[in-house]
Amino acid sequence: MWPKCLAEARWPVPLAPYDRPNPISIAMVASIPDSANPEQAPEAGLHPEEKPSPVALVTGASRGIGRAIALELGRCGATVVVNYSSSPEAAESVVAEITAAGGRAWSVQADVADEEQAEAMVKSVLEREARLDVLVNNAGITRDGLLMRMKTHDWRQVLDLNLTGVFLCTRAVSRSMLKARHGRIINITSVVALMGNPGQANYSAAKAGVIGLTRSSAAEFASRGITVNAVAPGFIDTAMTRDLNQEPILAAIPLGRMGQPEEVAGAVRFLAFDPAAAYITGQVLQVDGGMVMR
Repeated sequence: MWPKCLAEARWPVPLAPYDRPNPISIAMVASIPDSANPEQAPEAGLHPEEKPSPVALVTGASRGIGRAIALELGRCGATVVVNYSSSPEAAESVVAEITAAGGRAWSVQADVADEEQAEAMVKSVLEREARLDVLVNNAGITRDGLLMRMKTHDWRQVLDLNLTGVFLCTRAVSRSMLKARHGRIINITSVVALMGNPGQANYSAAKAGVIGLTRSSAAEFASRGITVNAVAPGFIDTAMTRDLNQEPILAAIPLGRMGQPEEVAGAVRFLAFDPAAAYITGQVLQVDGGMVMR
């Protein structure tokens, strides 16, 4: 039996019919059954447990928010591909935790800011799994500093990974998702894309670009049943934020506390697998304790 979050992922609104009977064209468990096609409609007796598990690729999944997302999707029954750049031990610990809980996962090394590596990573997933249903673009870095003192290298490094990496991975998965006429892409942005932040001109610009990329790709892919959304975390309790002076940060958060990685992961799980999310695309879901209210 599927875990509850996938076993109940059925919805009576039809998608466009699948036009190729190849493995890539099989709908993910969380997809909307096509009532116009009797072979895929619920009346045909197709049960969730008869479908292959959806495959989710999470970039930057060896630690922090990415780790929490990978674990959450694994808990929901997805086959999780754990991408990492330079931390194989941390990535393997995520894989081990998913498999120990009865799930299926494996890791893949790639610098998603590198075009060849991003393409090769997606190709390896499709060759091994014959499908790719969910992409979570999470990989990112910070190189903070006041704009007047910021080195061009630090600007480019952040833009290359945090924005260009999202573009490269999205482009790489788009081919298979367009053929399958289904897919869910979730991009991790940040509230600083909406409000700015002193000392983070590069990070803010990259994350704002992710929002623009999210909305443009959502408009391009919608006719093929692919949704593209962004999740914008606020201040989340991870290794990146634990050394910050938390007093002024907490004073700016109406809920009065830092968020947890698992709360961001829950938002991603909703967009990836919940049938209600099938009618949501081009949106930014803020997980920030009310820090940015618009």
